[in-house]
Amino acid sequence: MEKNKKGLFDKAIIKQAIIDSFTKMNPKLLMKNPVIFMVAIGALLSSFLFVESLVRGYYSGFNLQIILWLWFTVLFANFAEAVAEGRGKAQSDSLKNARTTTTGRKLQGNKEVIVSAIDLRVGDVVVCETGDVIPADGEVIEGIASVDESAITGESAPVIRESGGDRSAVTGGTKVISDKIVIKITTNPGDTFLDRMISLVESATRKKTPNEIALSILLSGLSIIFLLVVITLRIFIDFYQPYSKIPSSEFASITILVALLVCLIPTTIGGLLSAIGISGMDRLMSHNVIATSGRAVEAAGDIDVLLLDKTGTITLGNRMASEFYPADGVSQERIGDAAQLSSLSDETPEGRSIVILAKEKYGLRGRDISELEAHFIPFTAQTKMSGVDIHPENGGEKRIIRKGSAAAIKDYVISAGGKFDDKIQQRVNDISKSGSTPLVVAENYEALGVIELKDVVKGGIKERFAQLRRMGIRTVMITGDNPLTATAIAAEAGVDEFIAEAKPEDKLKKIRDEQAKGYMIGMIGDGTNDAPALAQADVGIAMNSGTQAAREAGNMVDLDSNPTKLIEVVEVGKQLLMTRGALTTFSIANDVAKYFAIIPAITAGLFAQSMNKGPLSALNLMHLASPQSAVLSAVIFNAIIIIMLVPLALKGVKYRPTGASVILRRNLLIYGFGGLLVPFIGIKIIDVILTALGLV
Repeated sequence: MEKNKKGLFDKAIIKQAIIDSFTKMNPKLLMKNPVIFMVAIGALLSSFLFVESLVRGYYSGFNLQIILWLWFTVLFANFAEAVAEGRGKAQSDSLKNARTTTTGRKLQGNKEVIVSAIDLRVGDVVVCETGDVIPADGEVIEGIASVDESAITGESAPVIRESGGDRSAVTGGTKVISDKIVIKITTNPGDTFLDRMISLVESATRKKTPNEIALSILLSGLSIIFLLVVITLRIFIDFYQPYSKIPSSEFASITILVALLVCLIPTTIGGLLSAIGISGMDRLMSHNVIATSGRAVEAAGDIDVLLLDKTGTITLGNRMASEFYPADGVSQERIGDAAQLSSLSDETPEGRSIVILAKEKYGLRGRDISELEAHFIPFTAQTKMSGVDIHPENGGEKRIIRKGSAAAIKDYVISAGGKFDDKIQQRVNDISKSGSTPLVVAENYEALGVIELKDVVKGGIKERFAQLRRMGIRTVMITGDNPLTATAIAAEAGVDEFIAEAKPEDKLKKIRDEQAKGYMIGMIGDGTNDAPALAQADVGIAMNSGTQAAREAGNMVDLDSNPTKLIEVVEVGKQLLMTRGALTTFSIANDVAKYFAIIPAITAGLFAQSMNKGPLSALNLMHLASPQSAVLSAVIFNAIIIIMLVPLALKGVKYRPTGASVILRRNLLIYGFGGLLVPFIGIKIIDVILTALGLV
């Protein structure tokens, strides 16, 4: 997927947003935003009264201007949401362009049948070779291949997809560029990963988060309070009307009171609330991360603890054989030969790397398995070893070769009456301490030596973890490795703590324990065994390179499969929370300034004789030209400030890794004080312009 390169105000997006602004005038849609819905009701009531006045032969240009700007306020709020949705739909369109309808080579028995991708169902098996487009989502069950996923991720470099590991998931619409793989289909048409991605970024389907709902309730409560205030104000003015010769309709008409209500209720944040939430998911998309819910984006901003699976997340995942260490009296060639024979049927990256290393170091070429009369012993979780039994045709010595963990081979050798050299155990310990993985090779119940497998830590990850630490996030590495290996990898990666020899239930328990302490937990993983933990975590980020189970369990998917992407995810989450808080602060501070613009205008005629100003006109601290100008200026400012703040709502407040108290002080200073100051300046400028143009 190409990253979104559209600017904040792309012409196509703006054009569609203008159309959508009118479409969103539908009352059913407006009711989803109570504050703006209240503005629309006020505009409708004022419009009805204006038409009624026209019928009676009375025309008020002042009232007409108020009404128009009330409707503009509603349209501008709709426009802000439509722009945010338009940017999300632009992302969706680019994903739709990546979706292709192709054919697949379905296996039926021993035959291949060409079928349309839409006819493939869960459980079907297809074959894909060089140049083939993968017809649907699935799991590689046989083989290994390079796959071009640029249509999904935007990354031109091919990725490896293989059977038997955590890099087995393939996505429909991607292309095989080398070798051959057999794929088992895991989704039906319409339910593919790409289809779900498209539906996720379609902002129209986005649900409000709990925080948004809570804020909406708060804003609705404030609006109701101000509604009662305005109603009470009219009663108050009518009560004191006998003390003034100016009728209340001149300075406290229904239209003016509606204008007062609209300016006092938090219309600014009410109009931008949806745009802020939608843009948070949009900013994640720009980092190639798909969020399944706004709740996940918000939770990312509050993460306290991050759990990371080691293999494929902190490390590259494919451990590679780097050296053979023979026991005393054993030649390099003998251990290389035995290690290669034991790995000929091992299709894992580790097994293939052993075969290649033996070939490169000792010139040992792969043997014909059929000529060896070999019986291969597969690896199992119970035995923790694999190997081969060779029965030569001409009565040669039978060879029983095993390769596996040090503990498993030691038990195997000793139980058969063999000896496990202490030097081999020392070598195993040294390799583990260095962060590598030791495998011991034995032949005919004799330990021949150790193979070192290196699991390489991803470049730059230590610096990224240090950055997370500065953000107040504690990192925990979870691995199935032994404690020695885990210690070395943890030190090299720079995590705060680690859990070794962890099972899936251990990951789940750790998350629940941390959550019980009140912490927000993030989990990054890519394997099927990570799925329960990803589902339990407040923020579960699945690597796109991982298994289908992991991708379905998480509430975010990282298309680049980069574990350090969490930094960007956290920053986007914090940006969303800070932006919402900043604009809420700005909106409420705005109301104070608008209060000093409209209240003096309404009360200036109270207790006045003839057309003179009453004593309450002293409240006109802004020295606005007239009551009518004050009201109209405040309403105009109230409408255009929404449009002016759209870029900030879409782009977000810039995040800096500082403490909460510092952020709070900065918010109050910039958006609190600024929210007070800007309306005074803006309303005064509009007042001068209106007076100069003779519009009031």
